Amino acid sequence: MSILHLIDPVAIQAPAFPLFGRSFAPAVHWYGLMYALAFLGAWLLGRARIRAGRLPGVDEAGFGDLMFYGMLGVVLGGRMGSVLFYSFGDFLDDPTMLFRIWEGGMSFHGGLLGVLLASWLWSRARGLHFFDTMDFVAPLVPLGLGFGRIGNWIGGELWGKPSDLPWATVFRGALPQDLAFLDDAALRALHQAGQLEQYARHPSQLYQAFLEGVVMFAVLWWFSSRPRPRYAVSGLFALLYGAFRFLVEFVREPDAHIGYLAFGWLTMGQVLSTPLILFGLYWLWRSRRAPTLQPVPPRAAGSPPPPGPL
Repeated sequence: MSILHLIDPVAIQAPAFPLFGRSFAPAVHWYGLMYALAFLGAWLLGRARIRAGRLPGVDEAGFGDLMFYGMLGVVLGGRMGSVLFYSFGDFLDDPTMLFRIWEGGMSFHGGLLGVLLASWLWSRARGLHFFDTMDFVAPLVPLGLGFGRIGNWIGGELWGKPSDLPWATVFRGALPQDLAFLDDAALRALHQAGQLEQYARHPSQLYQAFLEGVVMFAVLWWFSSRPRPRYAVSGLFALLYGAFRFLVEFVREPDAHIGYLAFGWLTMGQVLSTPLILFGLYWLWRSRRAPTLQPVPPRAAGSPPPPGPL
């Protein structure tokens, strides 16, 4: 029997109070909490790598600046990517939708471009090689990807294709309208009677959380645990994400307003992931003759500088 998904996307609901003549009830959504956990995880992991000297010349304050740049890149790039990659026609009709972030919509590929731009600006300001920065950042990202996909699952969005597997899931948002508006009790009764099995789908969000989050983090953290040639860590990140996303797209429902782009199976996610696979292979190949950055732990505040040559 399938699993019925009836999770409230609101994690914390505050009591309503009057504001400017209207009732205002602030709420914290699970998806927002997942973003907070993603940034917290990246900060903790990055701080540990900074203390180990994995980005020579950068202290914790400098890393804090990089995190700020990166957060802006994720949010702004993710929103712009969602609108331009997946809703470009609607954007042409109404360009103001780009700024209506409360309506939702974030794209990994747009967020990635935003992080790349933010990291390039930060690296340029500090005189660092861009790929030294990206090799440092890459192992910090997968846990955030995993948290984001869990947020998608809790929110009951971006579900998979129909499935009869034991862990197939019935999502309210994927039901016909006459069923989607029933209350939880009525849906549970129908589910227990086996009348919702035809609507069960792959929980593709959890597949992605496992591959992009758990597997990628384990591989990249292990791979980057000792110095690697420039481009290698970034290349492995791009290759793994591109390959995992490409594969999961075969069991993930394509966006209804886009559908398949070619061959009856090619999705926008696969189109956007193909360059990552190619760039990943190229960067891994290029790393064979690239220099290897050696760790240099930052000097503690107030400690004397190392002695100069005699």
